[in-house]
Parts: sequence; C-alpha cells; structure tokens
Amino acid sequence: MTALVLASTSRYRAELLARLGLAFTTASPGVDEAALPGEAPAQVALRLAEAKARAVAANHPGALVIGSDQLAELDGRTLGKPGSVAAARAQLGACSGKVVNFHTALCVVDTRVAPPVARRAADCTRVVFRALDAEAIARYVQAEQPLDCAGSFKAEGLGIALFERIDSQDPTALVGLPLIALARLLRECGLRLP
Repeated sequence: MTALVLASTSRYRAELLARLGLAFTTASPGVDEAALPGEAPAQVALRLAEAKARAVAANHPGALVIGSDQLAELDGRTLGKPGSVAAARAQLGACSGKVVNFHTALCVVDTRVAPPVARRAADCTRVVFRALDAEAIARYVQAEQPLDCAGSFKAEGLGIALFERIDSQDPTALVGLPLIALARLLRECGLRLP
C-alpha cells in the first residue's frame, strides 16, 4: 500500500483529505511562505504548494506527498491570515461588496520513482461578498474567530452568510484543498478511487 502524506498541519486540509477515505499522515513542511518580488498571488500559491510537497517528500521515500497553498487576492493585493480580531474586521471591511479571488494550488510529489515526479493543479474561486456593515462584521468575527483563515472567514461554517455568490469549479478549493483535482492527480499516480 502506498504511503500518503499531507505536507500540512492545517486541520482544515486534513479534514478535507479524510473525505477521500484514504489513510494518511501529516508532516509540517517548514517552508518560508513569503512571496518573491513581483510574484502574482496565483504563482505564489503554485510555487509554495510544490515547495511544501518537495520539502516533506525529501524525508518520505516511497510515498505520495501532497502540498497545497492558498492565497486570497483583493484588488491585486494578497490577503493573508489575519491573526487578530482587529485585522479580521479590517479584512472583511475591505472585502465588503467586492470580489475576492482565492488561488488554491496543489502539488503531489511521487517519491516512488527516481527522480520524484511532481503533478500540479490550480483553482481560482471567485467569492462575491455582500455589503457588510461594521456590526455584521463584528458579530461574525466574534462568533467564528476566523483568525487563521485567509480572507478572515470559514466558508464551511457561518462565513457562507457573508457572500452573495461563489464561482468555482471545486467547492472544496475555497476551504484549502481542491479534492476534485486531488482525486485526479492521485488517480494519475495509480491510486484507486471511486
């Protein structure tokens, strides 16, 4: 049986991967997530997804290693994880009534072959936020504490109430791990999935 390793300590990504019904372990990639000068958010996400997978793959021969990264983009600038209540409120205020693009990238590194082979995929999910007033933002941040989420919301929870609509090819991409693309990449690696 092929070992499957998720190069992430994100509980959100682990919960998503568990949906595929495959046994897996997790490992911290320890990768610097800073963007390079002039690098677009979609490029950053793809580069970091591969860097995370390759970093963990170096210590897991004979495994399939999954790396993923997500960046939120508003008006051409990246929205990171807020880390504080004030920053979450400010992010949501900036998103009010606007479109935010969520770039989610995926890389599966197959260390069962030499040299290891990397397969990549990317998703762009467009989230249209409804007009949000300061009171609604404060209530939401208090209720869900989305301080570790890019864009300051949890789409799998109460955050869904902040949107007018979501345009996506894969609804799981917004949570951080595009399962449709991942299932395809794992099948390409020879794993049997439904």
